[in-house]
This record gives sequence, C-alpha cells and structure tokens, in this order.
Amino acid sequence: MTSLLGEYEVAIDAKGRFLLPSGFRKQLPEGAAERFVVNRGFEHCLTLYPLDSWNVLAEKMNRLNDFNPKVREFKRLFLNGATMVDVDSAGRILLPKPLQEFAGIKKDMVFSAQGSKVELWDKDTYYNYINQHATSFSDLAAEVAGGDFINPFENI
Repeated sequence: MTSLLGEYEVAIDAKGRFLLPSGFRKQLPEGAAERFVVNRGFEHCLTLYPLDSWNVLAEKMNRLNDFNPKVREFKRLFLNGATMVDVDSAGRILLPKPLQEFAGIKKDMVFSAQGSKVELWDKDTYYNYINQHATSFSDLAAEVAGGDFINPFENI
C-alpha cells in the first residue's frame, strides 16, 4: 500500500470538479489514479481513498459484528454517502454535491495526503483548524506517540 504525502491547494469549478494534483498522481502505482472512493470524514472534511486502500478498509469493516448496535451505527455513519468516483479524461474528479455541502467546500479546497488516504477540506476551514491546533501539537504528539514511537533519526 502506498504512503501518500503532500498538501495541495486546488480549485473547485462550478460543476464541483477538481484537478487531481500531479504531485499526488505521481505517488500512485500505475493504474491506481483512475478510481477512488470519497466519503464523509471527521471534523467536517471529506476523505478520498485510492480504490486499493478503500478495499482493505471495506474488508475490515465487513468483518465487524453486525449484531452489535454500535457497529451498525458506525457503519451507517461512515458509509453514508460513500461514493465511487472516477478521474475523467482531463484528470478531474467530480465531488458529489451532498458531500461537498457537508464539508462546506465551495471554491477553494486543500487536498491533504494522510498516508493511505487524502483529506479534502474547505481551504479556510483547514487553515483555521491547523492554526487552532498548532500550539497543542507537541502535547498531542507526546500523548499519541509517547514512548511507543520509534525515533526515525535514532541511527543516523
């Protein structure tokens, strides 16, 4: 599975289409830049999954116990609105209008790679979120990664 990197500002046209950033496309395995799944993400952004990443996630979700009411609720909320999208001949993806409205994306969007997926944010919302959380980033890193995080520079 590819580990995606990068942050790109992209424009949405009047029909809700955006051009897939070339720097992002170059990171995808051959043939993987054709089809994606987009759905509602957390914090009112959208999440765009390359099809291979989505398939891994869907397989894990299919193994969850549907007899558990919390599992059913999670699946409904997570899968609600999930849509397969294709890259057109001009290299654009059409964002479904309900998803675009959910994320408040009107004209300017930030395309932020997050490992095996991409978050799609309204530009102003994204930068407000980043600025709001910048001062607590160190504390968050210590809490989440703490002593379990391997220092990648340790052996340099």
